[in-house]
Amino acid sequence: MTSVFDWLDTRADERRRAGLARQLRPRRHDADHLDLAGNDYLGLSKDKRVTGAAAAAALRWGAGSTGSRLVTGTLELHTELEHELAAFCGAQAALVFSSGFTANLGVLTALSGKGSAIVTDAYLHASLIDGCRLSRADVAVMPHGDVAAITHALKTRRSERALVVTDSVFSVDGDLVALRDLHAVCRAHNAALVVDDAHGLGVRGEGGRGAVAEAGLIGEPDVVTTVTLSKSLGAQGGAVLGPRRVIKHLVDNARSFIFDTGLSPSSTAAALTALHILKDEPGLPERVLTVAQTLAMRLKEAGLKVSAPDAAVVSVMAPTAEAAATWAEDCRAAGVWVGCFRPPSVPDGVSRLRLTARANLTDAEIDHATEVITRHAPRGAS
Repeated sequence: MTSVFDWLDTRADERRRAGLARQLRPRRHDADHLDLAGNDYLGLSKDKRVTGAAAAAALRWGAGSTGSRLVTGTLELHTELEHELAAFCGAQAALVFSSGFTANLGVLTALSGKGSAIVTDAYLHASLIDGCRLSRADVAVMPHGDVAAITHALKTRRSERALVVTDSVFSVDGDLVALRDLHAVCRAHNAALVVDDAHGLGVRGEGGRGAVAEAGLIGEPDVVTTVTLSKSLGAQGGAVLGPRRVIKHLVDNARSFIFDTGLSPSSTAAALTALHILKDEPGLPERVLTVAQTLAMRLKEAGLKVSAPDAAVVSVMAPTAEAAATWAEDCRAAGVWVGCFRPPSVPDGVSRLRLTARANLTDAEIDHATEVITRHAPRGAS
C-alpha cells in the first residue's frame, strides 16, 4: 500500500547523500567533554547561584507559569526581570517571551503587516526570516552588510511604514553589523530599526549591555531590540526592549506573546540571577572576547580558514558538507564538541565548524581544543 508520506523517505535519502542529514544526540548530565558547541557564553548555565535560584523558584511558584501572560502566566518574577533587564541595557521597557524565537516572531508580525515594508540583511537568523514571512509585509532581502543596498530599498519603497531588520552579531560567522550606519539610514528615510541582539547581550558593550547599547542606540525612539535569555544568561526565554508604546503594542497585538504560555518560573529566576551576576562581574564579557580571539588566532596559525570574531562565535571553514560533518564527529569522539553548520543553516552555502567561546574556558582547554580541531581537519580545510 502506498503511504501519503512515502515522499519523506525520498527526501531523507537525498539529505543523507548530500551529507545534510541531522541527528539528535542526547547529552548526559555528567558528560565528560569540552563544550565549544553550546551558547553558554558566560558559563552560567551550571553556576550554583543560577541553578539554585531556578530550583527555589520552581518550589515556590510551581513547575510552569500555568497559562498565557495575559491570563495567569505573569508572575512577579517576570515583571522584576523585565524592569531589571530594561534598566541594565538602558531601554524604556522590556517584555519577556517564552523564547528568543517567539520574541522575534511577535515583534515583526505586530509592527508590520499588509501595506508596510520590511528590508532585511540576507544573513538573518531563521526566527527573523519566519517573522518576515508571517508578517504579510512587502519584504526586500539585501546582500549581507550592504548598507547602500538597504538605503536604495528604503528610498524606492512604496509603503509609508517600514522596518529595517538585522542581527547585531550574525550567528554563523560572529561578525558585527554597522548599527550606527543602519540607524542613520533608517532615521533619514523614516524607518524603524529592529535588531536581534541575541549574540551581543553579555558579550558586547560596557559590562555586556549588548551591541545596540554599545552603538548608543538602545534608548532611541525608533529602535527595538530583541534578546535571548538562553545564551549569555544561561537560562531560557527571550525579551523585547524598546519604547514603552512599542512594548504596550506588543502586549495587545503580538500573537506569539498573547497565545503562548508564559516563561516558566525556574527559567525566569535563572535569567534574573544570571543578570545580577553579569552586573556584579563586568569582566566576564571581556574574557569571552579574549577567548574567542585566542581560538581564532591559534586555528589560523595552524593554517585553517577562520572568521575574525567580533563576539563569541568563531567559524572554521570546511571544504564540503560531508567533510564538516565528519570533522565535527571526529572532534566529538576526541572529547571536544563543536557545532557543525551546513546548508540550509548557512546562507552562503559554505559548510563550517562553528565554535563558541566561554568566559570560563581555561588556557589549557583552549590549547586542547586547538590541537584536536587541527589534528582532525579534513583535506582542503587549510
